[in-house]
Amino acid sequence: MPLLKPEDGPLLVASHNHGKIWEIRELMEPFGFEVTSAKDKGLADPEETGTTYEANAEIKAVAAMEATGLASLSDDSGLSIEALNGDPGIYSARWAGPDRDFAMAMRNVEEKLQAAGATTPDKRKATFVAVLCLARPGHEPLFFRGEVEGTIVWPPKGNKGFGYDPIFWPDGLDRTFGEMMSAEKHAWKPGQPTALSHRARAFQKFARTALGVE
Repeated sequence: MPLLKPEDGPLLVASHNHGKIWEIRELMEPFGFEVTSAKDKGLADPEETGTTYEANAEIKAVAAMEATGLASLSDDSGLSIEALNGDPGIYSARWAGPDRDFAMAMRNVEEKLQAAGATTPDKRKATFVAVLCLARPGHEPLFFRGEVEGTIVWPPKGNKGFGYDPIFWPDGLDRTFGEMMSAEKHAWKPGQPTALSHRARAFQKFARTALGVE
């Protein structure tokens, strides 16, 4: 029995990030759901005071659900770089500043890697992490985590993604996330074993639990 059904009403994406809203809306499209967002509803961004992806995802999903009464799905994601002791991690968006200048954030990453002497691929390993949180009225929040391993490259390559996509080269592939169309990054539909991107891998787990999809 699925936890969510299209006839129950819209699913609210608890985000103001256009890229995240677009990706989740695209992932939900095959399942027939109406998708709205915190941005569409004019909701304020709650302060993210958590120290984990799960905690910050819960803050966003629960705030949106309580404000609207709608089932709400949030995403907290980031880039964890080994040579930087896991930074920027949960602070990935904050490294881009209030204007969300990810060109600046990517330069900052590269400068810190150079300062750390991480100049060869084996020293530039990174993990993209995404945690989805589903909050429903009258139920405990549910969490779905996806990760993908890769290497930080410089200069940035491609302009098709968002955030740190242009400097993240996923293991086993021949280009960065910034050089891939979103449909390729998602690379998952029911019946396929593994999605490609961190967000799609988290969504795959969400779909199995919340939508009853195998």
